[in-house]
Order: sequence, then structure tokens, then C-alpha cells
Amino acid sequence: MGLFEKKYCDICGEKIGLLGNRKLEDGNCCKDCAAMLSYWMTDRRTSTVEEIKQHLAYREANWDRVAAMKPTRTFGNGTKIYLDEEKGQFFVARYSNWEGENPDVIDLSQVTACRTPIEEHKTELYDKDANGKRIRFDPPRYEVEYEFTVEIDVDSPWFNEISFELTKTRPDSQYTDAYREYERQAEEIRRALDPEARRKAELEQKLKQALDQGLAAVVNAAKNVASAKDVKWFCPQCGTANEGNFCTACGTKKPQPPVRCRHCGWEAEADAKPRFCPQCGAPFEG
Repeated sequence: MGLFEKKYCDICGEKIGLLGNRKLEDGNCCKDCAAMLSYWMTDRRTSTVEEIKQHLAYREANWDRVAAMKPTRTFGNGTKIYLDEEKGQFFVARYSNWEGENPDVIDLSQVTACRTPIEEHKTELYDKDANGKRIRFDPPRYEVEYEFTVEIDVDSPWFNEISFELTKTRPDSQYTDAYREYERQAEEIRRALDPEARRKAELEQKLKQALDQGLAAVVNAAKNVASAKDVKWFCPQCGTANEGNFCTACGTKKPQPPVRCRHCGWEAEADAKPRFCPQCGAPFEG
């Protein structure tokens, strides 16, 4: 076989142009078919022709999933995460016109972990002596920048990790507003995607709801007690509604609740309370 023998794509059957071949484990793939693969796929060279065909079938079906997405939250700067909270799905897109990018739609249940590491990059700075020779500062000086990265582990037959840089412009200090803003964004992403963080957030929400409901019950009980003090009584003689201790229409005294012996439970009218209980002989108090 000659070095420049023409090759044909084992996926679409088209002739592969010069420098257009993308090797597979057991065949060849043209650059056009390779361009339709997922951006996150890293094992194309070790994939078989049949596996690539299955992958492209998945990618074709993914167009409908993208069309059905209605993102409710967005995270990131250049590369962004689009989250549809109602469907429990998200995708990561590198461009603002993501509808034409066909980004992989992923269920939140497929996420096994989400990390947001911060890497410090240090570059030593040098000075020059009188002869123009480069010399080190004493003490050494460095130019520092901080790279924030998002790493999402995914349970998928097509790829197992989505990784991208969160920082659009890397901060040069941990004490800047830019650094703190990237910290906030990283934590927001982790809370939205990481399974453990999501479970913790759900538990916190349930606890807050329980506390709110408990507090509401206490407030309602207090209102009931307060309103009970203002309940009107009706005169047993003329039926007039009153608030004071005597009827405003006929002067009848407000009926008092019966008194009860604290030992045996025997009851007596408040106005006819004896000094001693006729049932057990215990003295009535008050």
C-alpha cells in the first residue's frame, strides 16, 4: 500500500482529503465526521468504527434535547453552564449561540462530583545589572496569577469529565474583588451541580421550612391566646354581648368558670365555692 494511497471514511464513506484523516482503533474517520463528535470526547483514537457510529447517533438525537432546553440559571464567563432546573438538566457551551453548537445535554443525576480547584501560577521576575545581564532580585520577586477551573465528573458512555477554565481574566491577588467574585461563582456552581452539595442544600431548605412552620405555629398560638382575652361574653339574663365584668344592659355580673377541687376534681360554682371540698375535705385555695 502506498504512503499516499487514497483513504475513505468508514463512517460516511466519503473520500478523505490530504491531512483530513482521523485515525480510529480499527479504521478511518474524515474530519467532517470527527467535527460532529462531542467536544468532551477524549478517546476517539481508541474507539472502534461501530462505537463512533453509535456516538454520532447519540449526537444527532441530542439536537432535540437542546431544542427542548429552557435554561433558568447560567454560570460562568467565557465557557458557561446553562441549567434547566425544571428538567434537572444542564449543558456546557463555549459560545453564546449555543443552539447551533449542539452542546451535550446532561441529567443532573449523571453528575458524580463537581470540583472547583484554584491553581496558583508564579513567574519569577528578574532585574538587569549595569552590564545588562539578567540578575535575580533579592529577595526574589514573582508575578502571580490564579486560575479557577471547573471539573465535572459525569457518568456517561461517551465521556467522563467536563473541564474548563472559569476565569476569563486571572486575578493577580487573593485579596482583590475579582478573586472573591470567582470564589463566589465557583461555590455557586459547586452547590448547583455537586451531588453532596445539592443534598446538603436540600436538607438545609427542608430544615428552614420546618423552622418557619414551627415559628408560624408559635405565632398563631400567641395570636389565639391574645384574641381569647378579647372574646365577648353573653349575658345569661338578657343575651347582651359584653366585654367587661358586668352586663351593660341589665347589670348582671359576668359568669365565672366553675372551680375544681385539685384533689378529687369535684366542681362548684365560683360564687358558691365552699371553704372545704364536700367530697374529700381538701381546702379550696384562692
